[in-house]
Amino acid sequence: MKVISTNIGERKKITWKGVLFDTGIFKSPVTSIFLGKEDVEEDQVIDRECHGGASKAVYMYSLDHYEFWKAQYPELDWQYGMFGENITVEDFQETELHIGDVFKIGTAKVAVSEHREPCSKLGMRFNDGGMVKKFWKSSKCGAYFSVITPGEVKPGDQLQLLEKHVENKTIAQVYQDLKESL
Repeated sequence: MKVISTNIGERKKITWKGVLFDTGIFKSPVTSIFLGKEDVEEDQVIDRECHGGASKAVYMYSLDHYEFWKAQYPELDWQYGMFGENITVEDFQETELHIGDVFKIGTAKVAVSEHREPCSKLGMRFNDGGMVKKFWKSSKCGAYFSVITPGEVKPGDQLQLLEKHVENKTIAQVYQDLKESL
């Protein structure tokens, strides 16, 4: 698994369905990012109840999923970070990531902690109120990671597996279980 892009967002005010929101979902590629214990430095996390913190310090999304979404939204100006991810990764599959798996990435050490649940900000990003439902149905959720050792990550870095926890569910299994319980 190779890092294709590192992304951060600034605080942005968006009017969505007649309501003004602050959001940090509009992320853009940068030359590198620094993973802190509770978030990515210089990345604006607006809603601390849903983003950031020890178990959601960094969000990664698969480059491989981009083609699926581009076919549904060909009119968008596509760039890395579209899903609000801090790191866009090649060959990154939710079916192979177990909760607790530990990776070295750049100078950081991270652990798979949980799946991403889509919120209305994703709909804002795609200018489509139906995007959240489409995201839930797709099972292309990406994964949050906790940061064990803070460090720098840049495009070209590899995710090197240090510990595999096959006794735990995969991100895809946890996501599917949650979808079935809704």
